[in-house]
Amino acid sequence: MKRVIAIVAIVVALVAGVAIGYGVRSALVSVGHEGHENGTEARVQWWTCSMHPQVHEPEPGKCPYCGMDLVPVKEEAGADTDPRQLVMSKAAKVLAEIETAPVVRKSAVKTVRMVGKIEYDETLLSYIAAWVPGRIDRIYVDYTGITVRKGDHMVQLYSPELVSTQEELLQAIDRERKLEESGSADARRMARSVRVATEERLRLWGVSAGQIEEIKKTGSTVDHLTIFAPVGGVVIKKHVSEGAYVKTGSRLYTIADLSKVWIFLDAYESDIAWVRYGQEVEIEAEAYKGETFKGRIAFIEPFLNEKTHTVRLRVNVPNLEGSLKPGMFVHATVRAGVAASGRVVDPAMAGKWICPMHPEVTSEEADTCRICEMDLVTTESLGYISADEADAETPLVIPVTAPLITGKRAVVYVEVPGADRPTYEFREVVLGAHADEYYIVRSGLKEGEKVVVYGNFKIDSQMQILGRPSMMSPGVGDDDGAPGAPGDGSSEGEGTGGAVQAPADFRKGLSSLLSTYIEAQAALASDDDEKAKAALKHVSHALEAVDMKLLDVEAHTRWMRLSKSIRSSASEAVDSAGIVDTRRAFALLSDAVMETLTAFGHAGPGHFYELFCPMAFDGKGASWVQRTEETANPYLGAEMLECGTVKREF
Repeated sequence: MKRVIAIVAIVVALVAGVAIGYGVRSALVSVGHEGHENGTEARVQWWTCSMHPQVHEPEPGKCPYCGMDLVPVKEEAGADTDPRQLVMSKAAKVLAEIETAPVVRKSAVKTVRMVGKIEYDETLLSYIAAWVPGRIDRIYVDYTGITVRKGDHMVQLYSPELVSTQEELLQAIDRERKLEESGSADARRMARSVRVATEERLRLWGVSAGQIEEIKKTGSTVDHLTIFAPVGGVVIKKHVSEGAYVKTGSRLYTIADLSKVWIFLDAYESDIAWVRYGQEVEIEAEAYKGETFKGRIAFIEPFLNEKTHTVRLRVNVPNLEGSLKPGMFVHATVRAGVAASGRVVDPAMAGKWICPMHPEVTSEEADTCRICEMDLVTTESLGYISADEADAETPLVIPVTAPLITGKRAVVYVEVPGADRPTYEFREVVLGAHADEYYIVRSGLKEGEKVVVYGNFKIDSQMQILGRPSMMSPGVGDDDGAPGAPGDGSSEGEGTGGAVQAPADFRKGLSSLLSTYIEAQAALASDDDEKAKAALKHVSHALEAVDMKLLDVEAHTRWMRLSKSIRSSASEAVDSAGIVDTRRAFALLSDAVMETLTAFGHAGPGHFYELFCPMAFDGKGASWVQRTEETANPYLGAEMLECGTVKREF
């Protein structure tokens, strides 16, 4: 619902204007207006409230909700205006700030944001072990973190078995030499096989060919063996110290090749539908602001973490320069193309063959992986749509600000082309996937039609006052409302937790509450319990600045519940024994604040952001609200200040 909440600031402007008097409404609607121009007398159908259009009274009086004077709803006798249309004057259109956008076919993209941590690539971990039992007499690489190259000397090992085997080799060489001068062919062949077997045993113990030749040349044994690095990389673990005795197979060092790293990410349950094996992922690390690293999803866990409701992903990322360090926290972004069917489409992957173990290995035709020699599989088998489907399924989309969504219904207002005056038609549509700035339209609209993207709430308010089909009242003759009468606003939209209509003055009254909350959030992020409590002491005073008399019945009931929750959790935080309890109470306050922003929006400039940290409260996870996208975790503070990712904007 990106930007939808912000639109409420524009939406209720007309409703507040209507509250000034019935004359403003007359300027906006054609019904009755043309009747006076033609000298005909308009008939009063019922009396309603400008702020509460669900009020439907047969006589004038006061609104039972806000006490305002009821205004008449008139309709010209014999008028043939389409009940699903609203006709406005050009001046009224300008005053209502109505804007439209065409319904188009275009590629839609769903952005999935995640957080994660860098770890070693398990396939590039190597162990240097003792190939012969003995005593470590010298360690050349004596600390972790050092980079070694293949062939570098690591330790010097004394081994009695190594000495005795060298002596066996010298004896075998001497015996073979004597038998060359006199002896049977079988005896010479046996002596040669013993010498070769002894040399092979030394080679398997790590004695180099050059060292063996030196022993044969000098005729003397060496009592120490130097162990060399079989691979290059970074020493991440030193397992022994000088003087230690080791057995065959004992680990001496663990070496990691950091030319490629693994990044483990947590994808929320609601986002997992857009994630596919082999997708490209953009990685940003706090240490390298503005720099982006790229990798591909190589593994998706087949189960959900029940505590955090996330699925773990693994991304393979090249790291040739060594910039990415294991242990770093990162932010990741996946941009999934969405087809008209709602399935993931990626032109770069369409029609390709890919290795199920190594996503960086792709081919235009069936083949085997150059790394693991597994058979490549089609990308379609991994959930992508085919190249032919991608070409045929460019989705029909509308901006996210166009539909008015309540419960299971979605409503748009379509500009009627060729009309003498601005005319907008009520239309119910079936929406598909929500992809960033757009909704995919499954039915109800045609390409090229223009839908209202700003001012649609204002149009809907007038339709409600006139008792015509609207967001809250499906239409004339439907089961949800009587023909020609306003809906009661209590059908599918009620209780869904979505947005409700609220005037601008009410939202302005929330500003003090939101400022107090943000002050407490910043204090907890700085581990300042006293400052947070000092801020939260002002919550009750901030609630008093909110005029609930401005709300209709549904919104009033919603606010009463939320304000009670806000007051209770803030009081609990102020009375808490320490910062741990303050943070637990603040989490409850955050839930109520997020629902308030979802329901009513805010009147201030800019955006509020919901962030979520899966590590909060011992892995249970928790959300909060901030003014900026830069993470400042109020639940973990300096311990893990940057744990959190943006989930939505208000």
